[in-house]
Amino acid sequence: MTPPTITRLPGARVELTFVVTPDEARPYLEQAAIDLQTNKPIQGFRPGKAPYEEVAKAFGEMRVYETALERIVRARYVKTVLDEGIETIGSPAISVGTLVPGQDIAFTVTAPIMPTVLTLAPYDAPIVTRTVRPVKDTDVDTVLEDLRKMRRQEVAADHPVTKDGMALINLEMKKDSVPLEGGSTTDYRIYMEEPHYIPGFTDHILGLSKGDEKTFTVTFPKDHYQKHLAGQEIACSIKIDDVFDIVLPTVDDAFAQGLGMETVAKLHETLRENLEKESLQKADESAEIELLEKIVRGSKFSDVPELLVNEEVRRMFHELEHAAEHQGMNMGDYLSQLKKTADEIKMDMVPHAIERVQTAVMIKDVAKREAVTVDDADVDAEIDRILSGVKDVETRERVSSPDYREYVTAQMRNRKTLDLLKSKAIKDT
Repeated sequence: MTPPTITRLPGARVELTFVVTPDEARPYLEQAAIDLQTNKPIQGFRPGKAPYEEVAKAFGEMRVYETALERIVRARYVKTVLDEGIETIGSPAISVGTLVPGQDIAFTVTAPIMPTVLTLAPYDAPIVTRTVRPVKDTDVDTVLEDLRKMRRQEVAADHPVTKDGMALINLEMKKDSVPLEGGSTTDYRIYMEEPHYIPGFTDHILGLSKGDEKTFTVTFPKDHYQKHLAGQEIACSIKIDDVFDIVLPTVDDAFAQGLGMETVAKLHETLRENLEKESLQKADESAEIELLEKIVRGSKFSDVPELLVNEEVRRMFHELEHAAEHQGMNMGDYLSQLKKTADEIKMDMVPHAIERVQTAVMIKDVAKREAVTVDDADVDAEIDRILSGVKDVETRERVSSPDYREYVTAQMRNRKTLDLLKSKAIKDT
């Protein structure tokens, strides 16, 4: 068998050039002949039983070669990448040079390849310091205040709106005397202490009483996410339907018991413990990010193929869409606020996308160097844990599949590798 010519191309691609002799191609041609006559039997022969020569006469030998080509390409390509340890990705491009009956078959396969670590930054000694922020009494007090607000009561009042109260209003907004789409609402709750209203809006409500009406003008911020309103003067007409005092509960044992704690002291202790755990988690996450960045930026990699960069950019853009939705905005409004197009945002993401791919490649490389493995029993336990929360039959079948098991194994190996890196390269203050 003639070995292929392997050429590394710029842009993280490999080119494999094959030459297959007629003798080497013969088994594939015979199988192609069987396939052709099975689908369309030749008169006088049982399906699949006609000799090769009869099939070549009936269909034309070129048709037999064309039918066999896919199997030949796949067989030689797969054997080569496995034998040579070439990690290709995506669908390869195939170019046929020669496909003539009786002659050598020549074809070229070009495919993107996974990037590799050329030089790995050292990680055997600490290169990152983890600093855990201490929890202060004021931190506990802030959480307590938030808990009080969550359990606040709104009590109807017979006095004007105060700066720490709430007003129930009817609102209509107009621009140039034309009502804004979605700008009219009834029973709209205005919590006077909250900061997210248009600047100056609550100032016009302060001091008004139940039944009062007022018309005033506010100016939307120039960076407002609704671009058509940004920097515009909008007329607001309001009527106060009701006025409420916000009454916060006293922090005593009864308050603590309402939160499942026996006493205020126990509540303070639990809040401090939770804040300390959160502080430790944030410090750990920050140190982990810094560690990965230092190793990746201190290492050298082969080129990252465009295919992987584009996939990572799509993933990052999808994450951004979810973040915008979480903030109550659609992607169009969010892009308007940033004053950028989707394509501009995606271009901005490219450097970070490359770094994310390199991070994954680095972790895989370290796992190989350090011979990191995952026990089958641990994988079984993780899959069982996932299945315990899944009832849908189709999803359970997917989770139980060999492909999903391979995915879980890779995720667990990556996590184990990352833990190893952290144990070697992160120190505490």
